[in-house]
Amino acid sequence: MGKDLAAPPERAVTVANEAVGGYTTNDVLAQLKSNPVVIDKVRTSDVVEIEIGANDVAYSGSCGTSVACYQPTIPVVEQNLAAIVARVHELTAGHQVLVVLLDYWSVWLGGQYATAQGDAYVTAAADVTHQVNTVIKTTASTTNSAYVDLAAAFKGPDYTYDETHYLTTDGDHPNAAGHQQIAAATVTVVKTVLHI
Repeated sequence: MGKDLAAPPERAVTVANEAVGGYTTNDVLAQLKSNPVVIDKVRTSDVVEIEIGANDVAYSGSCGTSVACYQPTIPVVEQNLAAIVARVHELTAGHQVLVVLLDYWSVWLGGQYATAQGDAYVTAAADVTHQVNTVIKTTASTTNSAYVDLAAAFKGPDYTYDETHYLTTDGDHPNAAGHQQIAAATVTVVKTVLHI
């Protein structure tokens, strides 16, 4: 993504990735409060990209496909995401930073991997994903953050395309093509907001 935003020699871009697999919104908030490496990198950033929330509502055997079972976690995601954005602004006080919030194509398995789990799974995955994405989109709006609609990037503008070809064989994470799609969608939003 950095090379797509760079315009040498005037605009050089350095990219740092402090994401940790399996982290929840609680973990990211803790990172921003107590991890000196992360804090230092955020302090000097002009753009901070955040995609978090799926692990908070990870599929569990105890909840299964009961959407109501995951419901109590949604307000926690909302509260933590707002706190994460506020902490980024606190750390970057003194210079303008663009916070970019990315949503999800699915917070559980996607594409044909979800279909293989049955109709109840597909429906529940869509419902829980919609709730998390609504929190992300609303938070972006209320905090003046940029918003990247990865659901549209993976599933098309009407959210009906099969995103299987963007996923690794675990059915959950993006493959190389998926990462390219994420980068392209994010770069488009960043360039639009920053007028570059």
